[in-house]
Order: sequence, then structure tokens, then C-alpha cells
Amino acid sequence: MRANRLGAALAVALTATLASCGSGEPTESPEAAQSPAATQDAPQGPVTLTYWTWAPNMDKIVEVWNKDHPDIQVTVSKQAGGDDAAAKFLTAAKAGNPPDLVQAEYQHLPSFIAADAVADLKAETAPIKGEFSEGLWGLVTLGTDAVYGIPQDSGPMMLFYRKDLFDEYGIAVPKTWQEYGEAARTVRKKDPKAFLGTFSSKDPGAFTGLAQQAGAQWWSISGESWKVGIADEATRKVADYWGALVKEGAIDDMPYFTPEWNKALNDGRLLSWPSAVWAPGVLSSNAPKAKGKWAVAPLPQWNAGESYSGFWGGSSTAVSAESPAKAAAAQFATWLNTDPAAIGLLVEQAAIYPAATKAQSALGAAPEYFATQPDFWQQAAAVSAGARGFTFGPNVGVTYNTFRDAFDKAVQNKTSFSDAVQAMQDATVADMRKAGFQLAS
Repeated sequence: MRANRLGAALAVALTATLASCGSGEPTESPEAAQSPAATQDAPQGPVTLTYWTWAPNMDKIVEVWNKDHPDIQVTVSKQAGGDDAAAKFLTAAKAGNPPDLVQAEYQHLPSFIAADAVADLKAETAPIKGEFSEGLWGLVTLGTDAVYGIPQDSGPMMLFYRKDLFDEYGIAVPKTWQEYGEAARTVRKKDPKAFLGTFSSKDPGAFTGLAQQAGAQWWSISGESWKVGIADEATRKVADYWGALVKEGAIDDMPYFTPEWNKALNDGRLLSWPSAVWAPGVLSSNAPKAKGKWAVAPLPQWNAGESYSGFWGGSSTAVSAESPAKAAAAQFATWLNTDPAAIGLLVEQAAIYPAATKAQSALGAAPEYFATQPDFWQQAAAVSAGARGFTFGPNVGVTYNTFRDAFDKAVQNKTSFSDAVQAMQDATVADMRKAGFQLAS
């Protein structure tokens, strides 16, 4: 996963702010916040839990929990993250020796569910569902009767743009994707060496978020069957839009996170980037000369007056199905992601954008790179509230790999982006059938 961390941008003292945010109502202890089912199943005597995570400084955060909970001690095992971490967890689960808790990226969670590797936490999480936006909660649920993780961090998408160059070229911040296309053509006319943006065929996560914004639903469950809808109308609309801009030459086709892309950002030859809330850390590292020149706005909308976004990145805390202490593990996971003091530590120590709605609203000083935009976090919180998620499928790796292959060819050959989406659909369906999943007609 692209980094969902914000580095120094989030190293602000938020514990007191978050605590005061909830001062109007009593703060329940982790024990009181449990459902009756969780309390009934609570183990007797001291419990030791293992937690696999790649978030930095998580051991320091766990120390706070351990000090206050002598009967439930958590040991952190640092992982590398990404696809390798997901594969390692599945291997451990199959071998019968998984950790009690695991940091699970949203797109990998369904593969854990399909392998019966994570526990259903619906009863334990019922009291905290309201702490998160509907879009984020949808990323940890499957069907209507199961919850397989507690949202920890998220990556709502926004439009990052060079304010100084927009002003110089006389371009208004686009409020719709139609306006974005018109602005792209204006940039090309005023400076043939510059582009408003680029389409990256190497980053399926970005395309996924844009499809979510348009209302796509790539996977769903009907009874005991999966339904695959990657080539749905919403996704084709997104693909055709970007494909037309690339073919026309209105935007570039250089991939993100390459030396060429970094230089274009730094030199002012690339004027915008539809990205996620973690973008300030990337920009500060890759485009240091442009510090203070970038600004942020909501993503352009498909229909004027709407306020939708999607997610690029983010993770949850899941409990292993094989854990002998599920109730204790759920208690820790609840504390980690909803307790004001714990979330303050997550922001300060782990440098992540929290999933909890109150925590997002409590963020104060803007990232240093965006010091000229003091309402940065307020904009991010508003965008997050309108971000759409969707159910991921059990073989998202196949889908994402096919995206890279099919869109690489479409970019190189200037062929239909919709055909690339159909290739994603066909490869995903074929792989699920091969794996024995029941598919709805």
C-alpha cells in the first residue's frame, strides 16, 4: 500500500484536544464499552496477546495499554506491511499459529475472511459503530451480518494543486470533472511543457478510489454467492473519462512515484494530483522546492453540487479467528481505535490519519508543507465524511495486477480504457471460479 502515514505532518499534540472533544459526555472505560457478549466471553486471569503491525512506534502506544491493563498484556511484532504482510498472516493462519491481532489493509481483509482467518466482531463493535463514517464502516463489513475489523486509519481522496500556477494561468479550482478536463486543455495551451495532471497505470489504489467516488461497487454478496461488478457503469465512466484525456494529450501518462514524476512536481510541470490525505508527506519529500505553493480542495464531482470522494489506502485492526482470547483482543482493538488518549498517541507516535470521526475533526495545525492553508484538516474531515467505500473481494491481488497489465497496454497503445476494465472483470471472475467461489449469475 502507498504510505498511509503523514510523517511529521501529523506530529501534533492531540491527546488533550481529543479528550476535550468528548468532554461533554462521560468517557466509558474499555470494559464498560464492551457488549454483553464480549463481557460474557471475557477470559479469566492474565492474558497475553500478540499484535502484528507495521505502524511506527506502536510498541510505545501499547506500553500505555499494558500499564493500565495488567491482566491483558499486548506484545507488538513489527511487520513489513503491504502484500507480503498479508501473505504472511494467511500462511500463519493456515498453519494454526496466527497472532491474536493483525493490522489489516481494507483491500486485504476479504481475503482473510475467505480463509476464515479473522473473527466476526459484530457483537463487540456494536457500541462503537457510530464512531466511524458509513463509508469507512463499509470497508470492514461483509454482507449485512458481520464485522471483521475496527477501522484504524483512512485515506480519503482530495485534489492537491499548485495554487500559484493556477493563479498565474487564470485557472479556477475545478468543481466538476468536466471543468477539470477544460482546465487541462487550458494548461496545455498556455504552457505546452506543463500538464494539469497525469494518469498512472501503475497505481490501482488511486483508480479504485476514483471509482468509489463515482459510485462503483466492484464486489457484493448475495446470499452465499459473490457478485463481481468491476466493469460496472460507474467504473467504465471513470475509465473512459481518463482514457479520453490521455488519448487527447490533455494530461500526461507518467506513473506516480517515479523520478520523472517527482521532477515534474518539483519543477511546476505538473499542476495537480488527485491523491489521498497522506499526500503532504509525499510532496514534502519529492517536491521540496514547491513547499507552500500547493493547496488542497475536494475532488471534482461528476455532478455539480455533490460532495463524494473515495479512499486510497487505510487499514483496520482485526482479531484472529484462532485467538483463544477474542474478547480481550477486541477490547484492546476497541481502545486503540476509539479511546481519545489512544488515538492521540496513534496520531503523534504512529503518524497516521485516524479513522474515528471525532479524531479527524480534532486535528489542529496544518501539515508544515501546507502551512499557508490553515483549514487543511477541516477540509480533510469534510471530505472523509462523504467518502464512499465498497466491499473488496477475496482476490483483490489478481484484480490489481490485471489493472497494471491492462492499463499499461491501453496507455501504450492508446486503446480503450473500458476494455482494460473489462479485462479486470474477466480475470477476477475467472480466478474466483478457479478458486471455487460461488458466483451469482
